[in-house]
Amino acid sequence: MTAAQPAAGAVDPHAKLAELGLTLPEVVPPVAAYVPAVQSGTHVYVSGQVPIADGQLLATGKVGAGVSPEQAKQLAQQCALNALAAVDALVGLENVVKVVKVTGFVASAEGFTGQPAVINGASEFFVAVFGEAGRHARSAVGVAELPLGAPVEVEVIVEVA
Repeated sequence: MTAAQPAAGAVDPHAKLAELGLTLPEVVPPVAAYVPAVQSGTHVYVSGQVPIADGQLLATGKVGAGVSPEQAKQLAQQCALNALAAVDALVGLENVVKVVKVTGFVASAEGFTGQPAVINGASEFFVAVFGEAGRHARSAVGVAELPLGAPVEVEVIVEVA
């Protein structure tokens, strides 16, 4: 079996990021004993990314109590951007064939059930960057707490050429 190749005329993710007014940040350093991303065969597994920008956690708290769902959706996009930085550092974004799976975790206040809408911040971002190749399988899970008190965390699996 051979690795999948990017389709002719495939979206240039760096150009799409520029169109969106975004640049890849530095890879967020791990806060424990793991690496940001690892490749196994034709897949890259990105460790859970929290919404850090310029070395600072952008928000803390629970969604539905202190963090609005709209703010959390934007934070999920930052998590996704950080995930792309990890992929780019390991194998280069130009080698991404498909976003395969996204798992989003939402630190949820009691009774908050809007996790899917929050993680749409990451899902919609991947489609904006990769087009159809950004559509993926997904889980959106409500949790009691996340590392550093982050409201959201996103992990990603991508297929690469």
